[in-house]
Amino acid sequence: MLKQRILTALILAPAVIAAIFYLPLNYFSGFILAVIAIGAWEWGPLMGFASKGRRLFFVATTVSLISLLWYLIPLNSLWAFNIDITEGSLYSPQSAVVYLLWLAVAWWILSAILTLLYPKYSKFWSSHRSIRGIFGWLTLVPTWMAFMVLRSSEYSTDPYHGAQLVMFLFLMVWSADIGAYFVGKSLGKHKLLPNVSPGKTIEGVVGGVITACVFIGIAGYIIGWNNQQFTTVLLVTALITIVSVLGDLNESMFKRQAGIKDSGSILPGHGGILDRIDSLTATAPIYALCYIMVGW
Repeated sequence: MLKQRILTALILAPAVIAAIFYLPLNYFSGFILAVIAIGAWEWGPLMGFASKGRRLFFVATTVSLISLLWYLIPLNSLWAFNIDITEGSLYSPQSAVVYLLWLAVAWWILSAILTLLYPKYSKFWSSHRSIRGIFGWLTLVPTWMAFMVLRSSEYSTDPYHGAQLVMFLFLMVWSADIGAYFVGKSLGKHKLLPNVSPGKTIEGVVGGVITACVFIGIAGYIIGWNNQQFTTVLLVTALITIVSVLGDLNESMFKRQAGIKDSGSILPGHGGILDRIDSLTATAPIYALCYIMVGW
């Protein structure tokens, strides 16, 4: 299984990196939309949808919501004229994006509560497909918007600046996953939330946070960050890596409730798309919001 995971990652990672750096903004947004659409397809069974028709309907509504956002908030308007995205008028595209990202934060706070208390209070949301569908939209739609905010930053003057922001997010999540896996396997003794994910340990989480901070620190040293940038980004890294665990646990909770081991089988050794982007769905909106608010 580990060899299969590594082989898939060796094939998948370069393709993702190439898409981040070399796809034009509109093509990149379409690429992320396609990934989200597959994630929406895999969310169907978490809602209890067995038929393809119902799953396709959920995919169509998710894609429609994102397409509406894409139409109403053109990507080139997100950072237009170097206006601070937090200073837009009440109904400007910039402020609408911030509201959406804060909505995602509210959702992940609620998700954290539901996950920590699971299986307590799970009967209500698990017995209503509509609620699980809303949970799916709150998970997937802001993720697309967050990636657009990051990738479009300074796009007109430096097409690669936003790509670097996205890559730092991936570096945080990937390095945390690697650190958590190996530290958890070798040193893990204290279960984090056995009712949700029996394999996760407190030691693994700590190992993931430390590993991510080390990798980001090395990258910052190579780039030549100043002390303020190091402080800001390492604090963001610690926050993001902790939140990434929440994204993983959130999907594990929904899979456990639905009696599903993996969200899909499209990625050998990894499961489905949701199994790979679960951490990103939690971290991307918060990471984008951190960048909007403090920058670096």
